[in-house]
Amino acid sequence: MAKLKFTKETYLKWYSDMLLWRKFEDKTSALYIQQKIRGFLHLYNGQEAVLAGSIMAIDPSKDKMITAYRDHVQPIAMGVSPNNIMAELYGKATGCSGGKGGSMHMFSKEFNFFGGHGIVGAQVPLGAGIAFADKYNGSDAVTLCYMGDGAVRQGAVHETFNMAMLWKIPVVFICENNGYAMGTSVERSANHSDIWKLGLAYEMPCAPVDGMDPVAVAEAVKEAVDRARKGDGPTFLEIKTYRFKGHSMSDAQKYRTKDEVAEYQKIDPISKVLELIKNNKWASEDEILEIQANVKATVQEAVNFAEESPLPSNDSLYNNVYVEEYPFIKE
Repeated sequence: MAKLKFTKETYLKWYSDMLLWRKFEDKTSALYIQQKIRGFLHLYNGQEAVLAGSIMAIDPSKDKMITAYRDHVQPIAMGVSPNNIMAELYGKATGCSGGKGGSMHMFSKEFNFFGGHGIVGAQVPLGAGIAFADKYNGSDAVTLCYMGDGAVRQGAVHETFNMAMLWKIPVVFICENNGYAMGTSVERSANHSDIWKLGLAYEMPCAPVDGMDPVAVAEAVKEAVDRARKGDGPTFLEIKTYRFKGHSMSDAQKYRTKDEVAEYQKIDPISKVLELIKNNKWASEDEILEIQANVKATVQEAVNFAEESPLPSNDSLYNNVYVEEYPFIKE
């Protein structure tokens, strides 16, 4: 398998992409306060290196992605327009889920993004099922299945791990360990804090990964994807990251100190990538300002699109309730 190369273009793309994801989330936070976005809102700030590294290691044209409810920017990385994501957050008909999913249930079959799931851990057996379908149909596609550090305590996760190893399902299980399952630290939820070791019980290849470094993430995910694509089955990665915002917008964050957050902000992946770009003189100040201006314009365009889009019609309430055709059943 080809080895990844981390070039000037790689870092410039990472900076542009991660900045877009960060600014998009910042804007959704402001819109939530203005009550333009309702319901729950879980922000990805701080965890961008996990996605930046992961997306480099897959082929989005055929590989799949599924995650939990912190899911606004993943579909953007897979190719969904920020316009359609913002419209979904607004509950508009032009949203990627038709305005019915909202913050926690993003979906795009076209771009191989299968959610966005509000039930903790529910996406794990679904992710394995998607990967099993690819294997059954003779595809060499691989599924990236993300979960949080709280989800690994769910029984369905362990049932899925067992089945995935038994059947050599082409799935990469990724725990985005941001330190807290809502407000409960990893140390308080189990008698061990090395989540990656859960894979050992199933003799599943497993490892810890620095989730604040996109290079480390890309290399680890690429190795796991290559293994799955060859038919050697799943991998479990504990990618250690940190969220700069609360669990959701209603989180008072009394379980951690401001000093703790400030310490992690010193290793903000976006700042680190920008620093490396400047140190290597890969972009001038004007070019960096242009990237920042383009990001700002993209976010504003998404807001304008959402504001101007129509609400779903009353008739659409009855759509997508039942499957109307069964192409896999032959008379």
